[in-house]
Amino acid sequence: MAPRAASLHAVVPALLLALLLLAASAPAPAGASSKRRSTPSPFPARLAPPRYPVAPAADGSGNATAAKPFTAHYFPQELDHFTFTPNSSRVFPQKYLLNDTFWRKPAGAAAAGPLFVYTGNEGDIEWFATNTGFMFDIAPRFGALLVFIEHRFYGESMPFGNDSYKSADTLGYLTSTQALADFAILITSLKSNLSVPDAPVVVFGGSYGGMLASWFRLKYPHVAMGAVASSAPILQFDDITPWTSFYDAVSEDFKSESLNCFTVIKSVWNVLDARGSNATGLLALSKTFRACKTVQYVDSLSNWMWTAFTYTAMTDYPTPADFLENLPAYPVKEMCKIIDAFPAGADVVDKAFAAASLYYNYTGDQKCFKVEGGDDPHGLNGWGWQACTEMIMPMNVSSESMFPPSGFSYEERSEECVESYGIRPRDHWITTEYGGTKIYQVLKRFGSNIIFSNGMRDPWSRGGVLKNISSSIIALVTEEGAHHLDFRSATKEDPDWVVEQRRQEVEIIQGWIDQYNQDTAEMSQ
Repeated sequence: MAPRAASLHAVVPALLLALLLLAASAPAPAGASSKRRSTPSPFPARLAPPRYPVAPAADGSGNATAAKPFTAHYFPQELDHFTFTPNSSRVFPQKYLLNDTFWRKPAGAAAAGPLFVYTGNEGDIEWFATNTGFMFDIAPRFGALLVFIEHRFYGESMPFGNDSYKSADTLGYLTSTQALADFAILITSLKSNLSVPDAPVVVFGGSYGGMLASWFRLKYPHVAMGAVASSAPILQFDDITPWTSFYDAVSEDFKSESLNCFTVIKSVWNVLDARGSNATGLLALSKTFRACKTVQYVDSLSNWMWTAFTYTAMTDYPTPADFLENLPAYPVKEMCKIIDAFPAGADVVDKAFAAASLYYNYTGDQKCFKVEGGDDPHGLNGWGWQACTEMIMPMNVSSESMFPPSGFSYEERSEECVESYGIRPRDHWITTEYGGTKIYQVLKRFGSNIIFSNGMRDPWSRGGVLKNISSSIIALVTEEGAHHLDFRSATKEDPDWVVEQRRQEVEIIQGWIDQYNQDTAEMSQ
């Protein structure tokens, strides 16, 4: 696989998905080479996100169903919080979810329970709510009202309806700062409507949502008195974190399970390129990969496997999970078992394909694979715009990695974004807006009440906060943890170290709330 093709992965992997969203979906132009195509737009904005309306429970309990323990609501949100142009006051319905099953409502002298608010990521908010069982697990202890707010331009929260992705004129309102302001206004309004202006608010977020949670605590400390940021790579910008760290970490995950496994994956890319250099080879590879349709580009096959290995490393959970795909416990180990079980002399492509198939077909119900084309089941399309405007996270692939080496260039990235969207990135805006390259000093001087949790099996952990910054900005790091594992529902199979990590988080949150309530009581005297 040539470095130019690999750079698609190194440039803008979305924090959750969207790494290769439809990157291989374009039809072949007449006479095009079967081996290489021109670099596609990394995140084609062609598909409208799905709609998943939530119906209230028939029994009037306030829960939607056992599978959906929340009710959906829509807040009239302003389009632009930072200008006073005629278009700025345009209103769109922003979706949010509520669960008040365990909420301790104010009664007499008794204070209201806290609001635990999830700051939505780059996708459908119901997907994140159903994969953040930790908040539901701890709500009874705190008497908490659970709120999950959808990020603008994702899921159903489309400011311009079906035209939201139409052009830069509409997408220009998709920024992290606008999203944070959305959260602040919705939370403040909700507290007012519930007549609980003094109820403490703790924001939670995982991955990009975790970045938003930590930034929200810095930008709106008067709205949220604490933040829990899981797998939040706030240091993955500029030159704060080594550019090779993400894919080096993915590779380490596989190498730690089996050197042979690592070697097989490292060797497959050139073999794949050579075999897919002509139409006959692509036809044979399409059969090997059980593609639903004959594959037109060898890059599509490489991307298909690259995605599988990367996301399996991210979600290397110690228990079975279906967050991205249905996977067994410790899926990296299981992938390597598949490779290592092949007899000596077996074909390297067969080995790598069999391992990657675990990601897409662990349940065994896929008769063929959509290697080219595909859908957007979680409504992630807007990430392409964000990755071309402010979320510029430079990534290289080193020669030590199991992926083909590639580089990163701000200039090349800028040209790709002009081609895709007609705009140029603001390469260093995030560090300007949220704390600069010396973020540790900024957090120590101006921040408080933030938990940064990371698991070192997660490649995004390398861009996270991995050491305590102050007595109230705490890093909880687990060597065997994966992508926001601590936010998943507790199970009987959870290792002791996961149980202990969550226990510490609950203890810290309890301390924040106790101190907040004490301060509030003293000031009201």
